[in-house]
Parts: sequence; C-alpha cells; structure tokens
Amino acid sequence: METKSKNLLSLQNGSDIRGIASEGVDGEHVTLTAQLCAQIAVAFSVWLSKKTGKLCAELKIGIGRDSRISGESLASSVMVALHSRSVSVFDCRLATTPAMFMSIVFAETKFDGAVMVTASHLPFNRNGLKFFTADGCLESADITEILKNAQKIQCDASMVRGKVRECELISLYASYLCGKIKAGVKKGDAPLSGLSIVVDAGNGAGGFFATNVLAALGADITGSQFLNPDGMFPNHIPNPENAEAMASLKSAVLKNDADLGLIFDTDVDRMAVVLSDGTEVNRDAIIALVSAILAPEYPNSTIITDSVTSDRLTKFLETELGLKHHRFKRGYKNVINECKRLNEAGTLSPLAMETSGHGALKENFYLDDGAYLAVKIIIALAQAKAGGKSLSSLIENLEPLCEAMEVRYKITCEDFSSYGDMVLAEFKKTALEQGLAVQKSYEGVRISFDDSEKKGWLLLRKSLHERVMPLNIEGSRSGDCKKIFDKANELLSAFPHITL
Repeated sequence: METKSKNLLSLQNGSDIRGIASEGVDGEHVTLTAQLCAQIAVAFSVWLSKKTGKLCAELKIGIGRDSRISGESLASSVMVALHSRSVSVFDCRLATTPAMFMSIVFAETKFDGAVMVTASHLPFNRNGLKFFTADGCLESADITEILKNAQKIQCDASMVRGKVRECELISLYASYLCGKIKAGVKKGDAPLSGLSIVVDAGNGAGGFFATNVLAALGADITGSQFLNPDGMFPNHIPNPENAEAMASLKSAVLKNDADLGLIFDTDVDRMAVVLSDGTEVNRDAIIALVSAILAPEYPNSTIITDSVTSDRLTKFLETELGLKHHRFKRGYKNVINECKRLNEAGTLSPLAMETSGHGALKENFYLDDGAYLAVKIIIALAQAKAGGKSLSSLIENLEPLCEAMEVRYKITCEDFSSYGDMVLAEFKKTALEQGLAVQKSYEGVRISFDDSEKKGWLLLRKSLHERVMPLNIEGSRSGDCKKIFDKANELLSAFPHITL
C-alpha cells in the first residue's frame, strides 16, 4: 500500500477530505493516493447503502472533478473502486461542486450520492473528496466514520475500470441556471442582451458559466479570462479572497467597460464580483449585496454569517434593510446548518454566507453555490439597468472599509486546544473587568471599541486544527487597527505560551 491506512484520518478537514495528491512542491510529499481514494470510495458506498437502505448494486453514484492535475486519475480510481462493488457509476467529468449535489436533484440523473474530486482554491498539488446525498454535503462525523471504515478495506486501485456511463452534467446544470435567469428577467430567450459581463474562472471549472449561461442568454462576455481548465493555475490563484485575482478581474472589467465582473473559485462554490466602476465586492460587501437583493422578498428575515463579519455589515443589514443579523461561527457547514435550524424552528432565514464567498440560499436547497449567487446578482443587474439604476445603488449605504488586519498568534505548549480555551476565558474576564464592550459571540471573544481614542472591533478565537489563535481587527479610522492591536497584545501579555 502506497500510504499506510492508519494515516487516513489525518486527511479529514472538517466535512471534506484533503491531501497532497501530486509532487512538485519542495518538502510536500503525496498523502492522498489513488489507493486511498479507492478505499474511501468503497467505504462511502457502504455508508450510503446503510443510509439509503439500498444494496450497493442498487446505488447510482456520480463522480465529478475540477481542473486540478491529479483530478482525472483520482476520479478514475474512485470509479474503479465503486464499480468493483457493483455500484452504477456515472462519470460527470469536469464539473462543479454545486452541480454534483444537483445531480441528486435533477430528474434526468437522480443519483443516490455524488463524489466531487476537488481541493477548492488550494495549490495545484493538493486534491480531495467531497460527498453528497439528498441531505447535502456530509457532516464531519460522517466523514470520520467513512475514514475509519476505509482503514479496514482492502482494495486494488490497479483494477481495470468497468463499464461507466457518461453524464453531461454541466449541460444540465447550465440549463437549470439559464432557466432561473429567464424567469427572473422575463425578457424572452435573450434576457441578457445589452449587458456586458466579464467572467474570471481562474482556469478552474467555472468557464462554462461564461459560455453556456451568459453568452447563451445574449450577454457580451468580451474580456472574460482564464476560462480554459488548467490544473496548474498559471494565471492566478482561483480564489475570490485573493488580492491578485480580484485585481486581475478589476482590470478586465475596466478595460472592457463591462457592467459587471464575476470571479469563481476552482470548484465554483464561492464567488465575488467587481462593479462597473471597478469597485471590488467581496467579504462583507458581497454578503451585503446578496442580502439587499433578497430583502424585498424576505422582509424582517435573518441573515446568518460567520464570526468575522463587521459591525458595518450589522448596521447595514439592520438599519438599511430592516433585516436581522445573526453572526455565528466560521465554517460553511456551521452557517448552513444554523440557517437550516432557524428555519426549522420557525425563524425565516433566506441566506447563510461566509466572508470567504460561500453563500447558501434556502430557496436553493441550502447549497453553497457561487454560480447560483451569480444568477441572483445578474437578475438584479438586469432589473436595475432596466429601471435606470445601477447595481451599486443596492449597497451605496454600506459604510466602506477603512482598515483591517488579521494576526495569527502561535501557541507554543503541547496541549494547544485546552490552552486556547483557557486564554479565551481569561481574555474575556480581563476585558470585562476593564469595562470593555464584550459582545455576544458564538466563537472566541469579540470586543467593540467606540470612544475618542479608538473605534472598531476585534475577535480573538481558537483554530480547531492549528496551534494558533487568529485575531481579526477592523478599525473605523486610520490608525485604529494599530491601537486595537496594541490593546489585544496588552490583554495577551500574561500568557507565556502565546507568541506575541
């Protein structure tokens, strides 16, 4: 066996599986092999059989991949392994993570489960697996169970691949998105005619959105870039949070005098936009924009976000839009599950969204889907232009970001998790004793500052997997970040195992 099975559990990253799948980076050696993918795939089929009450021979499972260089070989090993257990296997080829979930929903496919071979925005040498059922992406506990069972499975990844049916999933998915735009814009078969929209796919799997959706509906996609799949990502990191990627899209929008720019991550479950004047709309601003689009249809509803969203966003959501802001935990599964919980409890919540660009809508199966978010924004753009307005008018009252920073304090002791918990408890206690405005927070300690000396906020939290404590700070005026940072260091100076 290429890698010892006992290392399987180290591949878990929350509700995903991630590892190094290719050589090419100094000091980084392969941890996710074809052999391990085969074992994990078999374990997934056993888990899915138990969940659905179907025999493995009765299961239909679709397999897709993004553009990264190891995708084809790992997807092939998954298909070989599933076929060896008599599963009906469907090769969806180059696909997106949201499309793989929709393969379970679409009447034309109706798969029992789906596997997406992806590592999102990570470097070219990384890859991973995501699993879906009718309930959505698997939970962290499900992944742990699958990996534990995979350790016991003997599987020959060199077996010859049996009969696998091909599935034109992206065509189905593009048709689904086109239908949403037609219904929203209500202007015939070319509802986007007259609009100029630039797409930056970062050489990931999102190029189809420019050609099969926008151009197919009449939009001018001149200036769209990096649409061809290339797993080496030669132009920039396909990540809406990456400054270089956003700058590249901004340049393309301005050069082509476009109405809008869209950027996706590798597997298209995240996105951000650039407005016609070059304004970058990501992080808090993308949450504000999507919320403003949803607000008329869902008045007085609750927007779920991760913990690092700003007080500016809260003010905009609650004062300008009349919505409620529920700032929860980091992690896309955390915000999605909280959105589901609130709706099931009778509190209307149409959107769960992270600052990373992960956004899930109740109306779209709680699926974090960058392409579906883009559809909502494009409909709003078309409606605004028809009414003589601009898309930017939706967020013109969102206070602009002045300055922000993130610091990652290292924890030097062995039991970093328990030490982190102790630090947070004492940090909060001292802050309260000093009369600081400690806010309610579902993770870490959040403090607001609003005085003549400094204005802004900080959030100190504990990383779940690393020996670090991230500190996020936002200042309302020039110089406030440094002052808040100094205060945080003062509060942390009593802890010898925190590297300031």
